[in-house]
This record gives sequence, structure tokens and C-alpha cells, in this order.
Amino acid sequence: MIMNQTGDTQEALVSCVWLAGRLDDPKVRVIEVSAANDDAKYRTGHIPGAAWWFWKDALWHATDREFITPEQLAQRLGSMGVSPTDTVVIYGDPVQFGTYAFWVLTMAGHKNLRLLDGGRKRWIAEGRPLSQKSPDSSPVAYTPGTVGFTSRVGRNDVRAKLGQPGRQLLDVRAPEEYRGERVSPPSGDLQFDFDHGAERTGRIPGATHLYFRVMVNEDDTFLSPEKLGVILDQAGAAVDGSTELVTYYRLSHRATLAWFAIKFLLGRENVLVYDGSWTEWGSIVGFPIEKD
Repeated sequence: MIMNQTGDTQEALVSCVWLAGRLDDPKVRVIEVSAANDDAKYRTGHIPGAAWWFWKDALWHATDREFITPEQLAQRLGSMGVSPTDTVVIYGDPVQFGTYAFWVLTMAGHKNLRLLDGGRKRWIAEGRPLSQKSPDSSPVAYTPGTVGFTSRVGRNDVRAKLGQPGRQLLDVRAPEEYRGERVSPPSGDLQFDFDHGAERTGRIPGATHLYFRVMVNEDDTFLSPEKLGVILDQAGAAVDGSTELVTYYRLSHRATLAWFAIKFLLGRENVLVYDGSWTEWGSIVGFPIEKD
């Protein structure tokens, strides 16, 4: 169990062993969330029973840079045969798209959520079974849950509180991005043919740096809470609960990985995600930046 500061417990992070023992449970539903806009990799093999989502189509409004409505998400889940009481296990390909979907579904009000530690990468590394069959479930009624956007923050709120006590910005981009040398990652599990993502390089003034990748192992599993606490302390991140912590990245996917680790593994409250992240901030006329 993971204890948060309010005394509640939630098994937010589950292992491959945990999931493997529940694949035949009709009340446990699995969703693979992909960065790719086609399901070619999914069709070659996925966790048995897992549905497939392309993150934008599943979680974003069709035209606006906004989340789909709770009603639309309820319709989507219900059409997959997922009921409000089912346990939904999310896993990412790569890992940060799993934490992003977990974040969005949390705000949309689905109560029984789990994140698979290590995602697709760890499942395959353990030699666990894969399936090429998509789930075939009958639609069910799904009533939207209680919506709450308390873990999301926008650009105006970030700017209004720059330099104020009680809030700290945590930039989890690559060092080259934080220093102002690039606007997209130089390498990693998402490769870019050219450097793009914002009009300017740099960082939000006053932001502390902690590269998201140091929070997970090579197989995409999270570090232990003890190790996470040490690296956050070394980075100068205030995670004792007295300071509001706002995470951001180029987009917000990797920022949600840091949000998940700090909130659910370290049990800290007052952790937010700046959804627009550097792609938005670095392109807005009149918004301040700093760089090395």
C-alpha cells in the first residue's frame, strides 16, 4: 500500500506479477496507451486483454487543445465494456504516456486506477505472454465520475506566482533543454528529425532542474521511494508537502511521470502539472524566460 499525507491508501503502482495474476479477472481492464498514431506495434503483440489507445485521440478534444469532456470519456470507456467500478490498469508505450493517461483519468473521476510499473517494456523484459487479439467486450453504461482539475495548472497561474514563496517549478526536461540549447530532447525513446516544439529555447524563470529519466530504471520501472527521495533532495526539490510543486516538460507527458512518482510513491500532496509546458510557454509573446 502507498500512504499519502491524508492517511488514505492506494495501490496506484502495480507490478507485472500483480497484473499477470489478474488477467482473467473480468473486473480488471487493461489499456495500452501509445505515442504512435497507429497500432502496428500493438498488433504484433500486447498484454493479453489490453485495449489500445493513441493518446491524442483518446484523451484530447477533437479540435481544441483541451481534454475530452468527462461525458465523452465515459462514452469511450463504456463502449469498451468498462464500468465505473472496474479496475483500469494503464501501461504506456513509452512509459510516460501511461502516466499521462493515468493523470487525465484521475481528473476525469475514474476511481479504480492502477499504473503498470515498467509498462510494455518491463512486461516484455520479463518474458511474459503477448497476444495479437483485441478484446471484444459488450458496451456497458458508464456514468461520469466527479471531475476535479486540482492537479492541473495553466500558464497564467504559473506566471502570476513566479518567484512567490510556497511554490517551486520543477523542470524535468533534458539538461540541454533546461540550459536553453534545444527545444526538444536530443535523444531518448522519442526521436525527432529536427529541433522543434517552441519558438524559444530556455526555461521558466526560477525553475529547478531534475531530468525525468533519473526517476526510473533502465527497464522503465520506478525507483524505490527511498531513492526517489534522495534524488529529489539532491536536486533541491522541496517535496516535504509545505511547498506546492509544479512539474513541466516540453509537453506534459514526462511531467506527469514526475507528478506520479512524487504524489503516489512519495505520498506528497500539492503536486501539480503545468499542462502547456515549454511548448506553450516558450512560444507566448511577452512571457519571460531564462537560460544559461
